[in-house]
Amino acid sequence: MAHTPRIGIALGSGSSRGWAHIGVLRALAEHGIHPEIVCGCSVGAIVGAAYAAERLDVLETGVLALNRLELVRFFELNPSLNGFVNRDKLQQFFHTNVCDAQQSIEQLSCKFASVATNLETGREIWFTQGAVLEAVFASIALPGLFTPYRYGKQWLVDGGLVNPVPVSMCRALGAEIIIAVNLNGNISRRYANHIQKTKPEKPADPVASKTSAGEAAKPDTFVDTLAASLREYSAALFPDASNKPKETTPSLMDALAASINIMQDKITRSRMVGDPPEILLAPSLEHIGLLEFHRAAEAIAEGYDTVGRMLPEINRVLGLGIKP
Repeated sequence: MAHTPRIGIALGSGSSRGWAHIGVLRALAEHGIHPEIVCGCSVGAIVGAAYAAERLDVLETGVLALNRLELVRFFELNPSLNGFVNRDKLQQFFHTNVCDAQQSIEQLSCKFASVATNLETGREIWFTQGAVLEAVFASIALPGLFTPYRYGKQWLVDGGLVNPVPVSMCRALGAEIIIAVNLNGNISRRYANHIQKTKPEKPADPVASKTSAGEAAKPDTFVDTLAASLREYSAALFPDASNKPKETTPSLMDALAASINIMQDKITRSRMVGDPPEILLAPSLEHIGLLEFHRAAEAIAEGYDTVGRMLPEINRVLGLGIKP
């Protein structure tokens, strides 16, 4: 009797672009491909946990219902500046859409694991057992947005800092054929295009412009400073695609997003040289920003379509006789 290789899937990090994983898993299932081993990093851990808990449909419904107003409730001003995400609200969302509050990894329908980063040592931490939501929260703790996650005596942050697409973890757990989903491969184009398209606004009167701009830019009180920060933060969270940017200098959130994406893409490429997946899926998601979680429909559709475009390669590797 012919041996059937164990299929694993490595769901990479990518913030709001991670909803594409839902489309990938949906398309694979339609073609009879059901990974036995699911490893996720950051948002990949969220989607992977929902899949392993057999609640992918529920998560898809939940993220499709997100809009800009809904997203606001997940963020809060934090005086200590160690994170902007309201963990209680996010935990409630996970309870409703990902898995039960007390569900353990051992209770899931397939083998699941997530990766996080030890903030002190920089080492990978693999969650292969224990509470599902603990594994998820540790993996998604992106510095600047989330408070680091306390796990025993360790402080953990986003797994994307060390293993953005956890192919190695998937293989270590027994996968013989690995499908990897890299969400960051084309992202640098978004920021390159943004910079190329922007043009500095030429002032009509250099002297008058300097005076008025200086006065407008200088807040008089702490309240003014806070209000200005909130406006910038809100604009970064919910950019208006209809307005063309007037400044060539990237915003704080744009710079943060670009830096994270560049770092994760470089790490992913480096790691895949030594341990390449049998199948690599790279959805084109450069049009979706770091925190545009309300664009789930677009991300899911692109994930689904990516599988369709890669069917010949998937069929070649798996030998399942799939028809495009």
